[in-house]
Amino acid sequence: MAASSKKITIGHLPGMVFIVFWAVVSLVPILFMLSTAIKPEGLIWKYPIVWLPLPPTLVHFNSVFRYVDMGRLFFNSIFVATVTTVIQANVASLAAFAFSRIRFTGRNVIFLGFLATMMIPQSVLIIPLYIIIDKLGLMNTYAALILPSLISAFSIFLLRQFFMSIPVDLDESARIDGCNRLQILYRIILPLSTPALVSVSIFVFMNSWNSFLWPLIITTDKNLRLLPLGLSYFQVANATAYGPLMAAAGLASLPLVIVFLFAQRRFIEGLTLTGMKG
Repeated sequence: MAASSKKITIGHLPGMVFIVFWAVVSLVPILFMLSTAIKPEGLIWKYPIVWLPLPPTLVHFNSVFRYVDMGRLFFNSIFVATVTTVIQANVASLAAFAFSRIRFTGRNVIFLGFLATMMIPQSVLIIPLYIIIDKLGLMNTYAALILPSLISAFSIFLLRQFFMSIPVDLDESARIDGCNRLQILYRIILPLSTPALVSVSIFVFMNSWNSFLWPLIITTDKNLRLLPLGLSYFQVANATAYGPLMAAAGLASLPLVIVFLFAQRRFIEGLTLTGMKG
């Protein structure tokens, strides 16, 4: 019976065709980027498109390091994304634990207030955040790149929903054994919430890694620029070096691909198992 229930029927075909179509559409820009990165200059704009040049060339990857300091850009992006991910995951865990396990006056109202902030466009907050960072004297610092991203309503919401699915009886048993609330969180709740933590961490890391507008506004020192800003350096005067640009974009995408490949199972579990209680 279990095997027969998994058979594909005619009714499934439209959905499968739709999924395959959008998968192909999503992959085309990535394949074009990779193809352009290994093409000789004369084949980049040749029509019809040559998807697999023979022989491929790595000259554009060598050119990347002449345009920008890729080592510095990678360090900045990895440092900012890692610190932001670690701190935000901890802050979100503490807030989610409070909203899911501690009963206090106005808990639901405050939680709804947090959710309401998700409806505010990030562009609306840029000027207030800029003024705050400027008044604090943090312009052109790593702190300016990290501080505005340390609290996320989405991360709190996702972890709170997962924590709600964990039986409260475990908390009671831990209290009997002498655990306080922090010990319950870090010894009981978080070990059981690995899929949700991985999902939150991937979202935070990706958002920080791909950040462009905020680093552009808050930094003028090239030594503090992140990878997305570094890609803009491949446009010189009125021309764009598309070969090196696509090679750099491929290198910039590689860490995200590696992170997702290693964490995809936990990531999918986190999204699937996150309950909608409360």
